[in-house]
Amino acid sequence: MCGIVGLLVKKPALRDRLGALMVPMLIGMTERGPDSAGLAVYTTPVSEQQRKLSLYSGEHAADWSGLLGRLRAEFEQQHEIAVHGNQAVLTTAADADRVVAWLKRNAPTIAVLSVGQSIDLYKDVGAPADIARRYRFAELRGTHLVGHTRMATESAVSPAHAHPFTAGRDFCLVHNGSLSNPHLVRKHLEPLGIEFETDNDTEAACRFFEWRLREGDELETAVERGFSQLDGFFTFLMGTDKELLIVRDAFAGKPAVVAETDDYVAIASEFRSLAHLPDIGHARLFEPKPEEIYSWRI
Repeated sequence: MCGIVGLLVKKPALRDRLGALMVPMLIGMTERGPDSAGLAVYTTPVSEQQRKLSLYSGEHAADWSGLLGRLRAEFEQQHEIAVHGNQAVLTTAADADRVVAWLKRNAPTIAVLSVGQSIDLYKDVGAPADIARRYRFAELRGTHLVGHTRMATESAVSPAHAHPFTAGRDFCLVHNGSLSNPHLVRKHLEPLGIEFETDNDTEAACRFFEWRLREGDELETAVERGFSQLDGFFTFLMGTDKELLIVRDAFAGKPAVVAETDDYVAIASEFRSLAHLPDIGHARLFEPKPEEIYSWRI
């Protein structure tokens, strides 16, 4: 049992309040996921020549300024870093794949959580309220976000196993449920060059969609293919730099509710995480139907 939350603001005036509106949603899902929590927020994109890398140092004390100096010595392009404790967002004009490879070789205690032009990603172990305070979620600004609270049932409690999972550029996924065939999915994808970082079943779904997007599918088409390839129970909530998408399996056993107004689209596992939102009394409320794809674009 886990909790999912999503929020997309339609009006630019609400972008400064995105984090403040979201925090009660995330904390409201604590009972569904007290082990760890995470959040992917989509902000104003950097330039076409730049990429952002969300980095995490975990229990290891990171010398972020020293890391920045080493990157500047290795790569001619410009780099900047914004630090939030044991998490940081690196903005670089260097080739992102080269930077990721360099970090793996030269800073092995630093995990790369996401790569893209818009996405910033935070995840950690502990209570959702503590994580929200630690990373100052209430101050986050942006167009939309995807969040998760986890109750571990089939793999370790660690930042690596926490959601959201990411793949490719500006794509993330959170999951409430359990897949029964993640090892078969992995066995199929690894020979195709898709690399895995954990044994979490949700990562298998994320990597499946990564493969299909890499092959040229639109996200909705990739999800449709997933109906026949991903076996188990799920509510998937996904984000890209332009889109928020939710889908449930054929039995729709994992709860989800959507509230939509002229100002926002809000999604949660239970209504109690939506009750504080402005004008919620006039929102269109519904539960997503089985195997029906719902998406909203900024």
